[in-house]
Amino acid sequence: MTIVGNHKNLNKVTLGGLLVTLGIIYGDIGTSPLYVMKAIMGEQPIEEDIVLGALSCIFWTLTLQTTIKYVFLTLQADNKGEGGIFSLYTLVKRLKRKGLIVPAIIGGSALLADGIITPPISVSSAIEGLKIYNPEIDTVPIVIGILFALFVIQRFGSSLVGKFFGPMMLIWFGMLGILGLIPLAGNLSVLKAFNPYYAIHLLSIHHEGFYVLGFVFLCTTGAEALYSDMGHCGRSNIRVSWGFVKAMLVLNYFGQGVYLIEHSGKTLTELSGNPDMPGNPFYLLMPDWFLPFGIAVATSAAVIASQALISGSFTLISEAMRLNFWPKVAVKFPTELKGQIYIPSINWLLFLGCVFIVLHFRESGNMEAAYGLAIVLCMIMTTSLLGYYMIMKRYNRFLIIGIILVYFTIEFSFLIANVSKFSHGGYVSLIIAGLLATIMTVWFMAKKIRTEYTEFTKIDNYKTVLSELSNDLSIPKYATHLVYMTNAQLGDEIESKIIYSILQKRPKRADIYWFVHVNVVDEPYQMQYKVREIMKEDVIRVDFYLGFRVAPRINLMFKKVVQDMVKRGEVDITSRYESLNRNNVIGDFKFVLIEKFLSYDNDLPWYERIILDIYSVLKSVSLTEGRAFGLDSSSVKVEKFPIVVHPPDDIALCRLDDTKDTPNEKDIM
Repeated sequence: MTIVGNHKNLNKVTLGGLLVTLGIIYGDIGTSPLYVMKAIMGEQPIEEDIVLGALSCIFWTLTLQTTIKYVFLTLQADNKGEGGIFSLYTLVKRLKRKGLIVPAIIGGSALLADGIITPPISVSSAIEGLKIYNPEIDTVPIVIGILFALFVIQRFGSSLVGKFFGPMMLIWFGMLGILGLIPLAGNLSVLKAFNPYYAIHLLSIHHEGFYVLGFVFLCTTGAEALYSDMGHCGRSNIRVSWGFVKAMLVLNYFGQGVYLIEHSGKTLTELSGNPDMPGNPFYLLMPDWFLPFGIAVATSAAVIASQALISGSFTLISEAMRLNFWPKVAVKFPTELKGQIYIPSINWLLFLGCVFIVLHFRESGNMEAAYGLAIVLCMIMTTSLLGYYMIMKRYNRFLIIGIILVYFTIEFSFLIANVSKFSHGGYVSLIIAGLLATIMTVWFMAKKIRTEYTEFTKIDNYKTVLSELSNDLSIPKYATHLVYMTNAQLGDEIESKIIYSILQKRPKRADIYWFVHVNVVDEPYQMQYKVREIMKEDVIRVDFYLGFRVAPRINLMFKKVVQDMVKRGEVDITSRYESLNRNNVIGDFKFVLIEKFLSYDNDLPWYERIILDIYSVLKSVSLTEGRAFGLDSSSVKVEKFPIVVHPPDDIALCRLDDTKDTPNEKDIM
């Protein structure tokens, strides 16, 4: 049986697809005009050179970083229609180069950390527009309330969210363009900022101009979401819609530039008319009568801004679980549409993280320092893996070197500029990313250590005893069909613990023994299986080959396998009890899961002991193996076995002769 994910729609462009794309992936990058120019200007007097240099930096960042790198280059690196840093990792790991897992884990952790910071800064920036009417208003409760509502609706799926948000984002981008076009029409001289000279001049000549890049970078932070959500929207829908989105963003930025240049010499605080609150160039563009509507639309767009990273976080964690980077957690499928998932634990973990950010920083101006440092690390990691992808696809060597040098230069410049934010709040995003990376690293290494210490044996050595056990009427029957989940990669091997479970830990007589193994393959939606009959009507092995984005619902899949085998006449699943057999009653199936725990009778290296101890804590809060495989708990038996490796070599224990005196009880105690 083969069911492979259909990725033919990757290059289709539809009106509905474009609308959903606007709603799902452009919230983050689309709301950047709310805070970028405000962050660049700061509290210093407005200077024309700084404004033109900032506009030039923004335009060329959107062009080089977002358009060329992500929209044209990175979107080419699809894994059967799916994108994201883990999809890219599964593509390039075929090269079998050491260390590829490092950029994958760092990039994935940084993207998740960004998902915690994006919603607070976007929503706070919009809601703070209310301070124009009431400077004393406390926006924190409002922001937390809006975020709570956003995370509640995630359970309905990003398809529903996209259909609802799409029209609103269309209004938002239309408003951006019009607000920028009106002042721009009266002063076209600002268009000279298209000349990269002004960006170079700002970065190289102006005092501390280079560090402006730390705030300029905020205009492209949502670029990674374009790649992560490619499977939801399609490559062509993203490319076509980006042309419209970029045009509207540039119009708005240049419109803000015109306004600022016309007020050169003043500060944003002076322009706001409130000595306690700097003005926001975005809202200063609006006439007074339009402000209420503008704030409402901006708030709606800011809510939507969070969606790109939230839906991307669900996809990222789902992939991480299948790649053994993350503990098993419950995954729900709110719609039947491929790729639509909802992970409750991650949803509420992100919400709590967002609440912490809001309560810690309170205002968007304070959050700007924490924003960007983590995501630039993700972009550097994506560039690293993209280089390996181009090597794998045999791109021209000089083209590869040129692309990597250009983007490493750009992104490391952004990183250096963002490092200055560390002490002002950037440490928060790095701590979050570091914790996430630690979880991924520990989980992956622990799985690897446990696999190395697992003993396997040849099934052929036990064919005779299994056959005799199956027909030994002196032993009560344990089940008609006994199913074991095995980690043995080779079809002729099995864990020694499984043999011990069948033969020694209460001998388990069954009519048919099944061994089931799940292989995670690089194609995201592949679903295949292979059957090997080790002993006719006695021992059968089933190997599943599932894509890294396929939920391993083994209960349903195994039933399908058995049904197919019955149709082919390969197996008889009718109960072997005479009375039930006469009435064609299907026999019972019993799953046995072997759970291994670390024994204290070990002398492990200290670092392996620490990794396995942390793994045990993480495993205690993750899904059980039965739930992770989608098994019916009523038919699952869990058996625990200790991992005993490297036991102490010498135990100084001596046997006493009967002729010698036995130590008294006091001496023993």
